[in-house]
Amino acid sequence: MVKKLKIYKNFNILKKHQNSILLVGNFDGLHLGHQKLFNLAKKYKKEKKVKLGVITFDPIPKMFFNKELKNYRISNLNQKINYFSKYNVDFVIIKKFNKKFSKIKSLNFINKILYKKLKSKYIFVSSNFRFGNKREGDVKLLKSVERKYNFKIINPKPLKKKNKIISSSLIRKLISKGDLKKANKYLNRNWSIEGTVLQGRKMGRKIGFPTCNIDLIDYVIAKTGVYAVKVYLENKSNFLRGIANLGYRPTFNQKKILLEVNLFNFSGNLYNKKLRVEFLKFIRKEVKFKGIDQLKKQINLDLKIAKKVK
Repeated sequence: MVKKLKIYKNFNILKKHQNSILLVGNFDGLHLGHQKLFNLAKKYKKEKKVKLGVITFDPIPKMFFNKELKNYRISNLNQKINYFSKYNVDFVIIKKFNKKFSKIKSLNFINKILYKKLKSKYIFVSSNFRFGNKREGDVKLLKSVERKYNFKIINPKPLKKKNKIISSSLIRKLISKGDLKKANKYLNRNWSIEGTVLQGRKMGRKIGFPTCNIDLIDYVIAKTGVYAVKVYLENKSNFLRGIANLGYRPTFNQKKILLEVNLFNFSGNLYNKKLRVEFLKFIRKEVKFKGIDQLKKQINLDLKIAKKVK
């Protein structure tokens, strides 16, 4: 059973959550590198017998500073919180990242927030962690004031696979290239997106392949094409298998990118329902067909491949 977390939207936390272990970062995707950090924090929690909390930011600071960066997230906020809960986390502080917060000096963040408000005892951060106005603060600064503020900085070496640091940036690149096998390996699970089923043009239904249409919102855009997928309906533990097309439907001259999912052995109305779509395997790139018959023939071939994917 997933543990229920206490969620804060500011740094005014309950007394029982002060003097805790804190993990600080974006933790987008909560990949193997992050998991190494969380597992170590979990171990500290058991040894030190203190609470374990996370400070994360929304939106991701890079998206705040670059307004044109529309599709960037590996996981949304709800997914992140669910991932945190699997590591025995007691509370999460979701700090709204805005202009005012971005202007806070690094030493003020340490003194006023980490020390005075949160009374942090053990602070876990990644090697590339930066904070404060113009990203002036780093791990070196945090370590230099450990004694003054009576906290301990834990900063393990980054996790590497084949001399590459496992990072959210690397995983975004792999997803964009369609290298799901490697992306899923580094995430330690299937990459997935959550979304609400939208009313569409019903083109799939007209040609005999009804689909659920899902807006990508601000997720990173995977390589356009056809994928084998698993789909979870909201609050359901059982999944449905399916096939998905991510792209612009060039045969129908669509302008906006869309995720369309055809579920195997399912009939029912899913409009306005929330789904989680797990990407299992990239099958083929998106193609513009000469006509509907050619498209239907290819879809049938895609279905045969998708149904064999475990």
